[in-house]
Amino acid sequence: MASVTQHQIQKFHKDGFLALEQFFSAEECDSMRRQIESIVAGMEVPPHCRTAFSTREEEQLQAQGSSDYFLTSGDKIRFFFEKGVLDEKGNFLIPKEKSLSKIGHALHAYDPVFKQITHSPKVQELGRKLGLERPVVVQSMYIFKQPGIGGEVTPHQDATFLHTEPLGRILGFWIALEDATQENGCLWFIPGSHTNGITRRMVRAASGASTCVEFVGSEPAYDEKQFTPLPISKGGLILIHGEVVHKSELNSSESSRHAFTFHVMEAKGTTWSKENWLQPTPELPFPSLYT
Repeated sequence: MASVTQHQIQKFHKDGFLALEQFFSAEECDSMRRQIESIVAGMEVPPHCRTAFSTREEEQLQAQGSSDYFLTSGDKIRFFFEKGVLDEKGNFLIPKEKSLSKIGHALHAYDPVFKQITHSPKVQELGRKLGLERPVVVQSMYIFKQPGIGGEVTPHQDATFLHTEPLGRILGFWIALEDATQENGCLWFIPGSHTNGITRRMVRAASGASTCVEFVGSEPAYDEKQFTPLPISKGGLILIHGEVVHKSELNSSESSRHAFTFHVMEAKGTTWSKENWLQPTPELPFPSLYT
């Protein structure tokens, strides 16, 4: 991997994203894929996916189960499925490894392979080149983008979900474990859109509310013509500014688009919002990126 240049860092600050091809080796990508295969092989379907609904009350309990499962996933390794892959009893309608949407949100803390990648010397060196003084890792996800059913991710800014005071302290690291193409759902960005703040926040709902999180504010209508696709080869890393607008399309191709992604916060002089869905816990305070 070539070292990142000052010119590339300037480009990141200008665009709000940066693609670094071949940042990770094919071997590193394959080790992550193998590790996920073994995690999936041992996966139990979460109980809230197994209740066959009949009454409205049971449906509410199930929704509550799935929201608790999500809200308490920050310090665990948990499974999230694509729509329509389980029958009403929670049995798979397709092979289970093809059913997952993502696994999150603490692979970086509890899995040795993903921990090693997250804290790898080249990631730490990149953090230092970017001027990060006290970066901490707040979450990680393995994203499958399954062939034919990998859903679209509508335009969004990561800071909508991971809010800080001041803004500008969240940085995403997105690693392509397979080639990401326009056909299989690569990322698209609006260059320069990271300079306008955010218009929407996802916050924890008041206790007793029917949903676990709610949105405050609204997402503007983005002009599709402003988006630029960013295909990247296996092993490539995309840096994503917390406020840059990005999306991905449905994967209508025959090939998956696996990715591992994690988010870092510059903790120096930064307050993490108490209203974020994701909160550090006594079991897992946000670990330092630098080891």
